[in-house]
Formats: sequence, C-alpha cells, structure tokens
Amino acid sequence: MASLPFLLAALVAVAASQSTITVDPSRTYQKMDGFGTSETFQRANQMHALSPELQRYSLDLLFNRTTGAGFTILRNGIGSSPDSSSDHMVSIQPRNPGSPNAAPQYVWDGNDNSQVWLSTEAVKYGVKTFYANAWSAPGYMKTNNNDANGGTLCGVSGASCSSGDWRQAYANYLVQYITYYKEVGVDITHVGFLNEPELTTSYASMRSNGQQAVDFIKVLRPTLDKANYTDVKVACCDAEGWYSQNGMMSQLNSISSQLGLITAHSYTSQPTFAINTPHPVWQTEYADLQGAWTSAWYQWNGAGEGLLWANRIYDAIIQANVTGYLYWIGVQGGATNSKLIRISDDKRTVTPSKRLWAFANWSRFVRPGAVRVGTSGGPSGAKVSAFKNVDGWFSVQVIQGGTGSGTVNVKVNGFTAKSAHAWITDESHDVSEIAVNVGSDGTVSATVPGRSFVTFVLEP
Repeated sequence: MASLPFLLAALVAVAASQSTITVDPSRTYQKMDGFGTSETFQRANQMHALSPELQRYSLDLLFNRTTGAGFTILRNGIGSSPDSSSDHMVSIQPRNPGSPNAAPQYVWDGNDNSQVWLSTEAVKYGVKTFYANAWSAPGYMKTNNNDANGGTLCGVSGASCSSGDWRQAYANYLVQYITYYKEVGVDITHVGFLNEPELTTSYASMRSNGQQAVDFIKVLRPTLDKANYTDVKVACCDAEGWYSQNGMMSQLNSISSQLGLITAHSYTSQPTFAINTPHPVWQTEYADLQGAWTSAWYQWNGAGEGLLWANRIYDAIIQANVTGYLYWIGVQGGATNSKLIRISDDKRTVTPSKRLWAFANWSRFVRPGAVRVGTSGGPSGAKVSAFKNVDGWFSVQVIQGGTGSGTVNVKVNGFTAKSAHAWITDESHDVSEIAVNVGSDGTVSATVPGRSFVTFVLEP
C-alpha cells in the first residue's frame, strides 16, 4: 500500500498538470475588425509573377481559412511616384495638371502594381475590409516638389507653396483611387493619406504633425461624402510607433467626428497601452526588417520567431485594445524576415514562416465582429484571451510560453458547448487539430504542451 506522503505528492502533481479557464461573456471589451497584411511597393507583382500553382498556394496561405491564415484585411498602397522604376508605386496622376484647380489628368492602368489582381482574388476568399493607404501625395502637391524625401502637403498649416493649396486636389485624387477600385468590384472601406509622417525617407514619404493632418481631414471627409463614399472611413496617421501616434491625438480629437480609424506602427514603440479615442485602433505595420529569414517557432525568442509574434499580437489586443493587427508584407522574395512567406530565389518554391501560423491561430478563429470577453484562470505562465464571434461560438486562445504541459479545461459561463475543437501551433504543428473532450456540463478539455499556441473553439 502506498504511503500517505506519496499519495499526497501524486495528487499535487495531477493538480499541477490541470487548470481551468472560465470565460465570462458578461465582461466585454473591443469588437475586432480582423487581421491582415499588405503587398505594397510592387510585392504583389512578385506574387503575380509566380506560376499559377504557386500563385494559388500563396493566396491560400494568406486568405484561406482552412489551409492558411484566413486574413480578413488587405492594406494596399496608393501610389505617388511618377513612374514604376525600382519598386515605386506609380501615381494615378503622374504629371502635374498645372495647378490645384486644373482639370485632373488621371491615368489608370487597371493593374496598380498587381494590387488589383490581389484585391479581386481576396474578395473571392471573402475579404471585405480594404485599407487604401498613401505614403505621400504626388510630388507636385508638396513643398519639396518630390514624392520622396519628406516635404509637406501644400496648403496645410505652415506649408505655403507658390503653386497654391493642393488639399482639395489631393482629396479628389484619393476619391478617384477609391472609384477605380469600386469599378473592378473592390470596395475600399478605409482610406489613409499618411504613412510614418514623422519620418523623412528616400522613398515615398510626407511629413505631417497633428494639426496639419487635421487641416487635410477637414477637406477629405466632405469630399468623400460628396462622392457618396459616406461609408469609407478616414484613417490616421500610421505613425512610426505607438507613442508617436498618441502624441498626435490631442489635435486629432478636435475633428473626431470626421475620423473613423486610428492607425499606428510598432517600429519605435510597441502597443502597450490604449490610445484615448472613441474610434477603433489598428496596428497597421510591423516586421523584423533586418533579421535573417527564419521559419522557426521557438529557438531563443528571436525577433522573427512565431511564438514571439503570437505574444506580440496578444499584447496589442489585451494591453492596447487594438481591433486590427497587420503584418508589414505577406509574400516576398529575399533573405530577411520582413515577410511572412518567402519566395525562393529561383521562384520555384514558396515557404511560410511560423509567424504566419501564429497569425493563423488568431485570424481563423477571431473573425470580424468578434467581441473580446473576460477570462479567469488558466495554466501558470500562459496568456489567455477569449472572444464571442458573431455566430455565437467562442474562441479561447492559450499561449503557453513556458515548458510545462498539462490539461486545460475551458468553461463558458451560461453557455453549454455542444461541440468543440482545438488547434495547435508549435514547432511541429501548423494550426493542426488536436483531440478534445466535451464534458456533460459543456466543459471542453485538451492538452496544452509547453511553448505552444492552442485555440479552443466552442460551438453552441
């Protein structure tokens, strides 16, 4: 017969290997818009140049909800350059029409650096959220007469130009871009007119402070409304970091009714706090731009590893209340971690990283319109979140950063699961379904290994 101390130790060990997560639907937080990426600066051309088989595989990896990430947001770049040399995004009005009040001389190739092809394909997968974002106005509309190297839009505060006030012409320009996409069956839902406005770069860039952004939004919003684009939301301002965007909010809040979305990047500061605004907030660009390509899930918690990105998304959602999270580039060639999916140098293979599958564990199961709800409990050292989707099913995320493995029980207050599933991403799995048990009371149980990301889905 076993001794009492031995039995007690065994019971403690069993208890330590089990934990319970209780989901409380009465505690609600933000409504989610989704997850996504971009193929700007001619990256969509790289996808389009692949063989038909690799094209489809790449598209599936981005948008397929069963075999890929199931992304629901696509960010397109609105061109400002006079040509398509290098990786420039060509303008729809590459030549100066003569003055701000001159008749526009728009030029549309129906291709837009393959972004039209990509967008129309995304629509077929069910994508409904398209963010059209300009890095700059065309050069002739700016103080430096160049779409690159900074400069400011003529006509906003502190930016007087001998050529005149180009704010209305730039607003018309953005409306025309939206119209071109509408004509091919793609409804732009959000439009942005700045990208990293505190930064001067050798590529398309335009400087702006908060007041200057306000000066243009006062023109852009009425122009959209007059063109019957009342549902298109104005986004601002894609600052380089969270603190930079927050610093623009005191001015932006003065025209809050004309805004629809706040956007920021994570290069100079991470989304670790909520920006004070009544509008949805998206993290619209971040990546490991310099690190060597890696497809690893976890080695040493490096900048490009999948587990780290699972945690980054969690922190942005929980700490900063973001409603959308976008990676910089989806599919691209080259040897850095700047993309989620790598095109080989010989263009014969396409390789997803574990970063993609970290996104997939979110995007497949936290769909547009899902509301974040409260949780309590969970494994030691794990990050836990939960969402109620619009069709009534719950998804619960468990990111276990430690090495411990154990059974996790999930219970939703006032809800009895009739069926349930769980999917795991770790070093050996890419959103692979694992065994679950549904108890008579609706409690769902599954094993969560160390260094893994498991998403539970409970269906009514």
